[in-house]
Amino acid sequence: MCIRDRYGIDFALVSNVEGTEADHHQNLLPAQEQIDQIEVNRRVLDLVSKNPTKLGAQLWLKPHTEGFKPEVEELISKNRNLIYSLKFHPYHSKLSFASQEVARYLELARKYDLPVVTHTAGDEDSSPDAVYEVAKRNPDINFVMVHMGLGTDNERAIALISKLPNLYGDTTWVKPEKAMKAIKVCGIDKIVFGTDNPIDGLDTYNHEFYKVYLHELRDTLGQEDYDKLMYKNAVKLFKLKLA
Repeated sequence: MCIRDRYGIDFALVSNVEGTEADHHQNLLPAQEQIDQIEVNRRVLDLVSKNPTKLGAQLWLKPHTEGFKPEVEELISKNRNLIYSLKFHPYHSKLSFASQEVARYLELARKYDLPVVTHTAGDEDSSPDAVYEVAKRNPDINFVMVHMGLGTDNERAIALISKLPNLYGDTTWVKPEKAMKAIKVCGIDKIVFGTDNPIDGLDTYNHEFYKVYLHELRDTLGQEDYDKLMYKNAVKLFKLKLA
């Protein structure tokens, strides 16, 4: 049974984890193991170009080992119809989201009207507070806190998301009860469904984190708010061009 039939997933945004700059211990990968960010994103663009009605690209950027390059803008300008956001992973870049290296890319987000999606967690580089400060300084760019503070109780991220109209949270590895808390505090329009599929295998959507989202929350939220959480907020935020 396909994902659409089993889980009702019609469209997904994808990025290429080959853009990782540091390992799980935040040791920068050796130069021979690094893949140029242009090549990293050409690979994801090749994938989505073959499936444009099912997949969209999030460009995984490498601010630490490479930094901003004009070629990144060229890649965006030539493939803007396939690209829906810029993606950062401060932990696996070993670089704070509030760094100047990241800030240089924000001009591209502004110029091409692209949301900025970033991993958030309890470490200093991935701090929700860093994302909040950047979002506060750039009110014309939308930012998404992936995980809403992975490995934390999510409370700090939820509080910060509620303070800015251009700051959003997503549900990746977030317990359903915490997502409900975020909806209550921040409003239904500020939270989008995400999973990191297929990080937990080909049946990631069947993970304990997501079973409740896919099979139970409709009754809790009601159809209108459930649709906002599961796809309508993402359609609006990322300007998805669905078939």
